[in-house]
Amino acid sequence: MRHISAPIWLGIMLVLSGCSAAPADISSSPATSSDTRGRLRLVTTVSPITNIVYNIAGDQAAVVGIVPEGVNSHTFEPAPSDARKLAEADLIFINGLRLEEPTRRLAEANLKEGAEIVLLGDLTIAPDDYVYDFSFPKEAGSPNPHLWPNPFYALKYAEIVRDKLIERDGANEAYYRANYDLFHGRIEALDAAVRETVASIPEENRKLLTYHDSWAYFAPLYGMAVIGAIQPSDFAEPSARELVQIIEQIKAERVPAIFGSEVFPSPVLEQIARETGATYVDDLRDDDLPGQPGDSNHSYLGLMAANVRVMAQALGGDPSIMAQFDTSNVPGVDAAIQQNQ
Repeated sequence: MRHISAPIWLGIMLVLSGCSAAPADISSSPATSSDTRGRLRLVTTVSPITNIVYNIAGDQAAVVGIVPEGVNSHTFEPAPSDARKLAEADLIFINGLRLEEPTRRLAEANLKEGAEIVLLGDLTIAPDDYVYDFSFPKEAGSPNPHLWPNPFYALKYAEIVRDKLIERDGANEAYYRANYDLFHGRIEALDAAVRETVASIPEENRKLLTYHDSWAYFAPLYGMAVIGAIQPSDFAEPSARELVQIIEQIKAERVPAIFGSEVFPSPVLEQIARETGATYVDDLRDDDLPGQPGDSNHSYLGLMAANVRVMAQALGGDPSIMAQFDTSNVPGVDAAIQQNQ
């Protein structure tokens, strides 16, 4: 899609301000623009972040995610109707680290007085901790922005959300703190389950070769190695020369499985699997929460559990360990979701 300059977007927003907005894809939040009644208005981007925000905000804020699930967040262009959502927001939570630049520019052009854009990734790690890799080379200038697959970075996101909500809505401080504490407990349980599951994978198989590199901050935490990514940094298909190099690497490393992505379908993955004998697994999730809104696994926690099960199954580990982990949102949040379906 051709980029539209900020002044034109602003004009679109003003035109839309006289129209009624359709409900957004709210990714585990029941709130819509017509259901706010004095509550804080929160806008988010990708569904894992939307769900983390909702786990802390619960029913005390109206949460709207504008990036549909299963969409490439790197190239997503917000719709004209998103300008109004952004213009109405009190807080706009985005990942940052240059992941959602069109959305950030649109938010800046339409930010209402007193509102704030919160760059979660930039507030979570310092530049010395940035990872540059296969899909995000340093010479391109943008670090790998996929912090949330590291559960403790996701917990830091939740902490930032908690503190921002308390700044704006001190009357509900105890509620936000209680939700954060419950989410903190779930993250600790998730970490324990992931560690046990990874330990069940033969050590020589703890290798990740993915299509898009979303696991750069996850793998080192759990003793796994990301040995490559198939997708070039410009998000195109690999060239014939790159393809040969990838096939040779998989054979040399004896990689048991290669992992595709629901966000980045690629016709070359099956070819690579045929050439190398590696198992091709095509259901690793980047941003797309499993299940449907209201399902117990339709959550950030469910996303992580599903991905670790997929890895364990393909790499010779025990996927049943993750099946015992509670993937539901914090108590009270799932009930609010169900009530508003």
